[in-house]
Amino acid sequence: MTSRRTFLQTTALTSAAATLSSSILWSATRPAKDKLGVALVGLGYYSTDLLAPALQKTKNCYLASIVTGTPAKAEKWKKQYNIPDKNIYNYQNFDQIANNPDIDVIYVVLPPSMHEEYVVRAAKAGKHVWCEKPMAVTAKECQNMIDACAKNKVSLSIGYRLQHEPNTQEYVKGLRDGKIGKVLMVNCAAAYYDARTDHWKQKKEMGGGVMYDMGVYAIQGARLATGEEPIAVTAQQYTTRPDVYKNGLDETSMAQFIFPSGARASIQSSYGMNMNYLHVTGSKGTLMMEPYSAYNGVKGAWSNGGTINHPYDVPTEQVMQMDDDAAAIMNKKPMLVPGEEGLRDIKIVEAIYAAAKSGREVKIS
Repeated sequence: MTSRRTFLQTTALTSAAATLSSSILWSATRPAKDKLGVALVGLGYYSTDLLAPALQKTKNCYLASIVTGTPAKAEKWKKQYNIPDKNIYNYQNFDQIANNPDIDVIYVVLPPSMHEEYVVRAAKAGKHVWCEKPMAVTAKECQNMIDACAKNKVSLSIGYRLQHEPNTQEYVKGLRDGKIGKVLMVNCAAAYYDARTDHWKQKKEMGGGVMYDMGVYAIQGARLATGEEPIAVTAQQYTTRPDVYKNGLDETSMAQFIFPSGARASIQSSYGMNMNYLHVTGSKGTLMMEPYSAYNGVKGAWSNGGTINHPYDVPTEQVMQMDDDAAAIMNKKPMLVPGEEGLRDIKIVEAIYAAAKSGREVKIS
């Protein structure tokens, strides 16, 4: 991963005005398709183990292209997924993707520090963009991504698989319908023990730190449960492995939110322990989701009766997510998780880091 970073940092932007003009023209005149071609940018674990297999089972999109800086990976994927040579790119010729009609969507699956650059370049190439979470490292980067997609008239969606997941959708609807009365308190945790010591998640300059990764799940839990945006936060961060999580990088983060209604939330995220639950206390009952954010399924129960445990009618959450987003593009409908949703979370992440550093409550506008 470090070698990828070094390679990308030395790569110059190569888009030319003529290329961009032709890509915008193509974007405006592209014919309707039964399935959208997706280019995966970055072939790490998530692309290799989850997205690529999911794209073999999606109804509305398919794996059309890859972008990688590793020739050996390119050759392996070419053979495994029968990808034609013309649809295989590296980070030097990435912008030429603008001229390829096989590719409708570029899915950015790189370390967070690279998201802004490649989302903006994808948008300038006239392609719709899906970006893995966290959306970016700063709110300013998120806004730049949103603006670039709007300017180039392409859609932008953030890879929040849980918002596409039926059990998540059911508990959110139940809470909005008042099944447990007024929401008073939310406790949400998303954490796992990460034994790695030299991954991008342990590198601050690449957007590492648990708050950006697992913390976004916990923030989503609090926001989805209350249906509100927090107005103030206090936070604490620490590490039990200072040789791995250096220079203020957080191995474990905790935060406490205040919402406009008076509801409170406490969230936890960590690379040092296993936690996966959402507990919501209302004026007339409680909701317990456990596991709350697992790849292999989400389930829960209401204290005043009823379970939430729908079996999936599609293979994986990633299939649901990508099929939903592809359908939205084809039908010219709004994205379920647009860039603005990712921006809201990163604003909160920035407030959490500020609160942890200062030891004081931070207001969120």
